[in-house]
Order: sequence, then structure tokens, then C-alpha cells
Amino acid sequence: MSKKEISSGTEKAENLTRKNTAKKTAAKPAETKGKAVKNTQTKSKKSKAKKPAKKVNEKRLAKRREREQKKIELAKIRAEKKQKRLEKKLESKQKRLDRIAAMKQAKAERREKSKERRAMLRHETKEHRIQRRKEERQAKIEARVARREAELAERRARREHRLKVRAEKRAAKNDKRHAPGFGGWLAAVISLGVTTLALGTMLTFGWMNMNGMEAQMSASHTESLYELNAIVDNLDTDLSKMRVSNSKQEQVKLLTEIIIESETAETVLERLPMDIQLTQNMTSFVNKMGDAAQSMLFALANGKTLTESQIASLEYMYKTNMELKNIINELTATSGDNDMIEAMRGKSDSLMYVSFGEIQNTTIETPKEINDGPFAENIKKVSAKNLEGLDEISAPRAEELAKQYFQKYGVNEVCCTGETVAEQLSLYNVVMKTNDGEMSAQLSKQGGKVIEFNSYKDCSAKNFSVERCVDIAEDFLATLGFKNMKAVWTSENGSTCNLNFAATQDGIVLYSDMVKVKVCEERGIVTGMEALSYALNHTERKLPQTDITKNEAKAKLNAELSVETSRLCLMPIDGGEVLAYEFYGSFDGSDYYVYIDARTGEEIEVFKVIGTAQGRALL
Repeated sequence: MSKKEISSGTEKAENLTRKNTAKKTAAKPAETKGKAVKNTQTKSKKSKAKKPAKKVNEKRLAKRREREQKKIELAKIRAEKKQKRLEKKLESKQKRLDRIAAMKQAKAERREKSKERRAMLRHETKEHRIQRRKEERQAKIEARVARREAELAERRARREHRLKVRAEKRAAKNDKRHAPGFGGWLAAVISLGVTTLALGTMLTFGWMNMNGMEAQMSASHTESLYELNAIVDNLDTDLSKMRVSNSKQEQVKLLTEIIIESETAETVLERLPMDIQLTQNMTSFVNKMGDAAQSMLFALANGKTLTESQIASLEYMYKTNMELKNIINELTATSGDNDMIEAMRGKSDSLMYVSFGEIQNTTIETPKEINDGPFAENIKKVSAKNLEGLDEISAPRAEELAKQYFQKYGVNEVCCTGETVAEQLSLYNVVMKTNDGEMSAQLSKQGGKVIEFNSYKDCSAKNFSVERCVDIAEDFLATLGFKNMKAVWTSENGSTCNLNFAATQDGIVLYSDMVKVKVCEERGIVTGMEALSYALNHTERKLPQTDITKNEAKAKLNAELSVETSRLCLMPIDGGEVLAYEFYGSFDGSDYYVYIDARTGEEIEVFKVIGTAQGRALL
């Protein structure tokens, strides 16, 4: 085979192969194109189908973002509220801390003042004490006079205002009857406006003055309350130390402190704007506490030790003072200026009145020791027997009776300042002025009987004996209508003589019907009297009979008791009265009262007399 023939055949095969290949290649692009078109259509359909889902997701995202935004805002609001609460809490805490710090500072200042006063009283001589008390009494009188003048000025201003208003109304009626023209009406209006403006200015100025005076007095009374609070705290400390002290030197120091604090407490109680009936329970307690401490101090000074009875008295005083301390501390912590002002205005529902009423109702019993006479504090809460059937008097009549009762004192002016209530009695408060001072008295609204009397006279020397003071007191009581009275106890301190009188019936002493009298030993006049127990209890009694004789009753006594005197008496006990033989005598250097039932022969009461250096019994 030739080369040419081979090439030609090969070329034909190659050409044929190229053609087939070209056809396949041409067909593949067409297929590919068709597939591409199909894919494109499919994708477009899918995209068209997915578009609504995308919109739904966007809404959900928007709502989600909105909820998240609200959560953020609420969290922010809660954070702000929490921050405000924390700030308010911190502010409240800071105020409380500031208040506590202020109270501690005030307490420290009061304690410092109290220490200074105790130091002053400890080194005070008798002359200085007399002068100080004189100045304090004078200050009280001046404060009372200023308060009364302010009240009178206020009443006078109100009265003038009422009179001017009436005159203006009367003038307006007259003007209306005469029917003035426009010019007349204009002049009247201008005149009335000027008058009203002047009157309003005057009343406003007067009100401001009264308000300022009231605030000043309130601050003074509040200071007295704080001082009383410090005193009962100090007494609590001293009495608690006395319970455990076994050193005579320490006991002497503590008893001296108790005596000083008791005297200071009595002075502070007098400065509080309270009726004497609300403070008499506490005043009586601090008086007896001071006297008991003085008796113990006297015993230690004579080389003796405290007896079991005196130790029991210390325990009693500690517990009673604890009760008073709790009430006074709570009152001091809760009372404010408005409470003190309400007390000054005599509101019975004020915090001061309620708290001191609680003290008055607290059972404060006298220990089985006496320093101001047997049954001196006895007041049975019954109807006013001595005033039954008597007519009620008016305030002007009370003024007339007061001037009549005390005419020997040279009374120049009498003024009824209001009414008060003591136990079951309604009383008129009467103030009397004399050439050498001021006096006050309380007269019963029923019958016009003198229930209490006080004369602010200076007494610093002794010119009259005790026996002469008894005669002066008897004459004074007779002038006031008290009959068949017997002196049953006296005590004196070198310038003042205190006496207890009891009514008698058929020679029997009626201890429930008691009157207390104070006589100035320098001037020889009565400067004080209190007859509340007499007014409540005195009446004609049907006396029981005795079943044993005096000698039989005496045989019931301890053989070691040296009896000095004896007598029959009607003694108050357990809300009733018992006829008893009263024996007064001494045992082992101390004086005692022993009471034997006149019917059964049983020993029903024993009293030990304390403060014998200042008092003695009249039997």
C-alpha cells in the first residue's frame, strides 16, 4: 500500500471523527443552556416562595427588640426606685443617728448640770440653802404673775375686740337707716378698713407675743422634764449600788447622793405644769426616800450598821424607782413641744397628763416605816362624806369666802383663776394678794370648804416653840370650821413645824379624817394646810365596842417594848376601819407604833418611826 493511500484513508477517518465530535460539542452547550434555564427558573420559584417567610421574621425581630427595650426601661426604672429607696433609707438612718447623738449630747449636758447642782448642794450651807430656796420661790411667783398677767391681757384684748365689733355693727345699722350717698358709704368703708387693720395689727402683735411666751415656757418645762429624767436615772444607779455595797464609806457617799437627788426631784416636780394631784404620789415617794436615806446616814454616822428593815426599804425604793424611771424615760423619749404646750393648757388627754396619771395610779406603798405620822398618806377613794348635803357655790362666792377665811392675813385682792378636780372633789382655785406676798387656796365647789392652802412666806429662824405652833394651828383650823381636832404628830427643822391633826369622836382618834398643817416658826403663822382626806372621809360614825381592855391588849405586846403612851383609835386598813389600841414606845433605841385589835386582841400593824431627830409623836 502506498503512502498516499494510507494518508488519504487516515485523513478520512480523522475527519469523520472530528465531525462527530463537533456535533456532540454543539449538543452539549444546548443541553447545558437548557439545564441552566431550568435551574434559573427553579431558583426564581424558590426565591418567590421564600419572600413571605422573610417578612414574618422581620416582624418577630421587631417585636423582640421592642420587648427587650421595654425590659431595659423597666430595669432602669426599678434601679432608679431602688436607688431612691436606698437614699431615703440612708437619709432616715442618718437623721436617726443625728437625733440619737443630739439626745446623748442633751443627756450629757443634763448630767453635767446635775453633777454641778449636786456639788453645789453638797457644799451648800444652811444660809445659802435658805437664800436659794427664797430665790426659787420668788422666781416661781414672778413666773406665775407673768403668766396670769399675760392671760389677763389676752382676755382684755378679746373683750376690746368684741366691744369694737359690736360698736361697728351698731354704727353700720345706723348708717343703713340714714341711707348715706356714695360718698358717705365710701368714707365709712375706708374708716372701717383702717380700724380693722389697726385692730388686726394689734391682735396679731399680741398673739405673737403670747405665742412666743408660750414657747419659752414650754422650753423651760421641757428642760425640767429632762432634769427629772436624769435624776431618776441617777437614783437608779445609786440605789442599785447600795444593794451590793458593804463598805460604810461607800454607803455614806451613796446615801448622801440619794438625799441630794431626792431634794432636787421634789423641786423639779414643783416646776412641771401639772396639777398637784398628779404629782403628789411621786413627790411623797421621793420625800420619804430622802428621809429614809437620811435616817440610814445618821445610823452609819453613829457607828451602826443597816438593819434588815432598812435593807428591805432600800430594796423597795430601788424597785419603785425603777417603775418611775421606765415611765419617765418613755415620756421623755416620746414627748415634744406640742405635748408640753397641751399640758400647760391643762388638757387631760395630753401625753404629760396620761403619763403622770399612770404614775399616780401606780401602787407606791410606804414601807413599814413612817416619818410623818401614822396613816399620814391615807386617802380612801370614797364619796366626799364631809360635803354631803351642802349647796354648790359660785366662783364669786368662793372669792368672798376666801377673803373671810384669811382676813387675818391682810388680804387686799382675791381672784378665782379656774377650777380643778382632786380625787372626787371639784375645787375652785383662788389666788389672794397681801402686802407681803401672795397666797393660794383651793375651795370645794360643794359647800365652799378650804381643802388646800399655801402661803409663800420666808421662814429661816425659830422664834416659836413646837407647843406654841400646835396652839396656832388649832386656832387656824377652828377659824376654818374644823372641830374636835387633835394633834397626833409633829416634826420641825428649826424654821418650819409640820403637824398632823385628826378628828376625834368620843375621845377616839379617827385617823382617816386627817388634816396637815404647816406653821412658820419665825413668824408664828400657818403657811400651809391640806384637808383632802378629811373632806373625803369625815362623818359622824357609829363606833364599835371594845371586847378587851387596854391592859389585856398591852399584854399582847413584846415584853421588850417600853410603852410610853396608849389610846384608842379608828385605823384605816384594807379599805375599811378597825377599832384598835395604839401603843407608842421604844425598843433597842428605835421608836415604834403597835396596833392591837380592840375586839380580837390580834396584832394588826407595826410601824417604825424614822427621822427621829426631826419628829416626835404627840399622844
